[in-house]
Amino acid sequence: MSENLKTIRELADEFKVSKQAVRKRLTDEFRANYVETVYSNGVETLVVTVSGYRLLKQHFSSSNGSANVGRNVGGNDNVTSDNKQTTDNSYVFKILEQQLAVKDKQIENKDSQISQMQNLLDQQQRLALQDKQLLEEYKAEIKELKALMMAAHDDGEKEVAAQNQPKPETDTAEAQPKPKKWWRFGK
Repeated sequence: MSENLKTIRELADEFKVSKQAVRKRLTDEFRANYVETVYSNGVETLVVTVSGYRLLKQHFSSSNGSANVGRNVGGNDNVTSDNKQTTDNSYVFKILEQQLAVKDKQIENKDSQISQMQNLLDQQQRLALQDKQLLEEYKAEIKELKALMMAAHDDGEKEVAAQNQPKPETDTAEAQPKPKKWWRFGK
Protein backbone atom coordinates (compact mmCIF):
# COMPACT_ATOMS: atom_id res chain seq x y z
CA MET A 1 0.00 0.00 0.00
CA SER A 2 1.08 3.60 -0.29
CA GLU A 3 2.40 5.66 2.62
CA ASN A 4 -0.78 7.73 2.77
CA LEU A 5 -3.19 4.78 3.00
CA LYS A 6 -2.93 2.08 5.65
CA THR A 7 -4.84 -1.19 5.88
CA ILE A 8 -6.53 -2.41 9.03
CA ARG A 9 -3.82 -5.01 9.53
CA GLU A 10 -1.07 -2.40 9.22
CA LEU A 11 -2.84 -0.14 11.70
CA ALA A 12 -3.33 -2.98 14.16
CA ASP A 13 0.34 -3.91 13.95
CA GLU A 14 1.45 -0.31 14.37
CA PHE A 15 -0.82 0.42 17.35
CA LYS A 16 -0.17 -3.05 18.84
CA VAL A 17 -3.88 -3.88 19.08
CA SER A 18 -6.06 -6.49 17.42
CA LYS A 19 -7.71 -6.00 14.05
CA GLN A 20 -11.07 -6.22 15.82
CA ALA A 21 -10.16 -3.25 18.00
CA VAL A 22 -9.38 -1.20 14.91
CA ARG A 23 -12.57 -2.34 13.17
CA LYS A 24 -14.59 -1.39 16.25
CA ARG A 25 -13.41 2.20 15.86
CA LEU A 26 -14.48 2.30 12.19
CA THR A 27 -18.06 3.50 12.68
CA ASP A 28 -20.28 4.39 9.74
CA GLU A 29 -19.48 8.09 10.11
CA PHE A 30 -15.74 7.38 10.33
CA ARG A 31 -15.89 5.12 7.27
CA ALA A 32 -17.74 7.74 5.28
CA ASN A 33 -15.10 10.38 6.02
CA TYR A 34 -11.80 8.53 6.40
CA VAL A 35 -11.99 5.06 4.79
CA GLU A 36 -11.58 4.16 1.12
CA THR A 37 -11.85 0.88 -0.76
CA VAL A 38 -8.89 -0.12 -2.91
CA TYR A 39 -8.76 -3.04 -5.35
CA SER A 40 -5.48 -4.92 -5.51
CA ASN A 41 -5.08 -8.31 -7.19
CA GLY A 42 -8.87 -8.54 -7.60
CA VAL A 43 -9.51 -8.18 -3.85
CA GLU A 44 -11.26 -5.30 -2.10
CA THR A 45 -9.18 -3.81 0.70
CA LEU A 46 -10.27 -1.14 3.16
CA VAL A 47 -7.67 1.56 3.72
CA VAL A 48 -7.65 4.52 6.11
CA THR A 49 -6.62 7.97 4.93
CA VAL A 50 -3.96 10.10 6.61
CA SER A 51 -6.47 12.15 8.61
CA GLY A 52 -8.24 8.96 9.72
CA TYR A 53 -4.87 7.50 10.65
CA ARG A 54 -4.18 10.51 12.88
CA LEU A 55 -7.52 10.14 14.64
CA LEU A 56 -6.95 6.45 15.27
CA LYS A 57 -3.41 7.13 16.46
CA GLN A 58 -4.76 9.67 18.97
CA HIS A 59 -7.35 7.20 20.15
CA PHE A 60 -5.00 4.29 20.66
CA SER A 61 -2.18 6.39 22.14
CA SER A 62 -4.31 8.28 24.69
CA SER A 63 -5.93 6.83 27.76
CA ASN A 64 -9.28 8.49 27.06
CA GLY A 65 -9.51 7.82 23.35
CA SER A 66 -13.26 7.87 22.92
CA ALA A 67 -13.45 11.55 23.80
CA ASN A 68 -10.71 12.39 21.30
CA VAL A 69 -12.22 10.40 18.46
CA GLY A 70 -15.66 11.79 19.17
CA ARG A 71 -14.29 15.29 19.23
CA ASN A 72 -12.09 14.86 16.17
CA VAL A 73 -14.70 13.18 14.01
CA GLY A 74 -16.61 16.46 14.16
CA GLY A 75 -13.44 18.17 12.95
CA ASN A 76 -13.36 20.69 15.82
CA ASP A 77 -10.09 20.53 17.80
CA ASN A 78 -10.43 23.75 19.83
CA VAL A 79 -13.60 23.41 21.92
CA THR A 80 -14.32 23.98 25.58
CA SER A 81 -14.98 21.14 27.97
CA ASP A 82 -18.75 21.76 27.85
CA ASN A 83 -18.74 21.58 24.08
CA LYS A 84 -16.56 18.48 24.27
CA GLN A 85 -19.09 16.75 26.48
CA THR A 86 -21.96 17.82 24.21
CA THR A 87 -20.11 16.53 21.17
CA ASP A 88 -19.36 13.24 22.93
CA ASN A 89 -22.98 12.90 23.97
CA SER A 90 -24.24 13.64 20.46
CA TYR A 91 -21.77 11.09 19.08
CA VAL A 92 -23.07 8.49 21.53
CA PHE A 93 -26.66 9.42 20.70
CA LYS A 94 -25.98 8.97 16.98
CA ILE A 95 -24.54 5.53 17.61
CA LEU A 96 -27.50 4.58 19.80
CA GLU A 97 -29.99 5.87 17.21
CA GLN A 98 -28.27 3.80 14.53
CA GLN A 99 -28.42 0.73 16.72
CA LEU A 100 -32.10 1.35 17.43
CA ALA A 101 -32.83 1.69 13.72
CA VAL A 102 -31.10 -1.64 13.06
CA LYS A 103 -33.01 -3.30 15.88
CA ASP A 104 -36.31 -1.89 14.59
CA LYS A 105 -35.61 -3.37 11.16
CA GLN A 106 -34.76 -6.72 12.73
CA ILE A 107 -37.99 -6.68 14.75
CA GLU A 108 -40.04 -5.87 11.65
CA ASN A 109 -38.35 -8.73 9.82
CA LYS A 110 -39.10 -11.13 12.68
CA ASP A 111 -42.73 -9.97 12.81
CA SER A 112 -43.17 -10.70 9.11
CA GLN A 113 -41.53 -14.11 9.55
CA ILE A 114 -43.86 -14.92 12.46
CA SER A 115 -46.95 -13.94 10.46
CA GLN A 116 -45.79 -16.10 7.54
CA MET A 117 -45.23 -19.03 9.87
CA GLN A 118 -48.68 -18.58 11.40
CA ASN A 119 -50.26 -18.59 7.93
CA LEU A 120 -48.37 -21.75 7.02
CA LEU A 121 -49.39 -23.40 10.29
CA ASP A 122 -53.05 -22.53 9.70
CA GLN A 123 -52.82 -23.95 6.20
CA GLN A 124 -51.21 -27.14 7.48
CA GLN A 125 -53.91 -27.56 10.12
CA ARG A 126 -56.67 -27.09 7.55
CA LEU A 127 -55.07 -29.68 5.27
CA ALA A 128 -54.68 -32.13 8.15
CA LEU A 129 -58.36 -31.69 9.03
CA GLN A 130 -59.38 -32.33 5.41
CA ASP A 131 -57.20 -35.44 5.33
CA LYS A 132 -58.80 -36.70 8.54
CA GLN A 133 -62.30 -36.15 7.14
CA LEU A 134 -61.41 -37.97 3.92
CA LEU A 135 -59.93 -40.84 5.90
CA GLU A 136 -63.13 -41.17 7.93
CA GLU A 137 -65.19 -41.15 4.73
CA TYR A 138 -62.97 -43.84 3.20
CA LYS A 139 -63.26 -45.97 6.35
CA ALA A 140 -67.04 -45.70 6.23
CA GLU A 141 -67.07 -46.70 2.56
CA ILE A 142 -64.80 -49.66 3.27
CA LYS A 143 -67.11 -50.85 6.06
CA GLU A 144 -70.10 -50.59 3.75
CA LEU A 145 -68.31 -52.53 1.04
CA LYS A 146 -67.24 -55.22 3.51
CA ALA A 147 -70.81 -55.52 4.76
CA LEU A 148 -72.06 -55.95 1.18
CA MET A 149 -69.35 -58.49 0.39
CA MET A 150 -70.04 -60.44 3.57
CA ALA A 151 -73.78 -60.50 2.86
CA ALA A 152 -73.21 -61.80 -0.68
CA HIS A 153 -70.55 -64.23 0.51
CA ASP A 154 -72.72 -65.53 3.40
CA ASP A 155 -75.66 -66.36 1.10
CA GLY A 156 -73.49 -68.42 -1.27
CA GLU A 157 -71.59 -70.08 1.56
CA LYS A 158 -74.73 -71.32 3.31
CA GLU A 159 -75.82 -73.18 0.17
CA VAL A 160 -72.37 -74.68 -0.38
CA ALA A 161 -72.00 -75.61 3.27
CA ALA A 162 -75.28 -77.53 3.27
CA GLN A 163 -74.21 -79.56 0.25
CA ASN A 164 -70.71 -80.37 1.47
CA GLN A 165 -71.33 -81.42 5.03
CA PRO A 166 -69.11 -84.36 6.02
CA LYS A 167 -70.70 -87.77 6.69
CA PRO A 168 -70.46 -89.08 10.24
CA GLU A 169 -67.74 -91.66 10.80
CA THR A 170 -68.44 -95.06 12.19
CA ASP A 171 -67.01 -96.08 15.51
CA THR A 172 -65.33 -99.22 14.31
CA ALA A 173 -61.97 -100.44 15.45
CA GLU A 174 -60.58 -100.15 11.94
CA ALA A 175 -61.45 -96.49 11.66
CA GLN A 176 -59.62 -95.59 14.84
CA PRO A 177 -55.83 -95.64 14.75
CA LYS A 178 -53.99 -97.83 17.22
CA PRO A 179 -52.05 -96.07 19.92
CA LYS A 180 -48.33 -96.52 19.64
CA LYS A 181 -46.29 -97.53 22.59
CA TRP A 182 -43.36 -95.37 23.35
CA TRP A 183 -41.46 -97.84 25.53
CA ARG A 184 -40.18 -100.22 22.95
CA PHE A 185 -36.92 -101.33 24.47
CA GLY A 186 -36.15 -104.65 22.97
CA LYS A 187 -37.89 -104.60 19.65
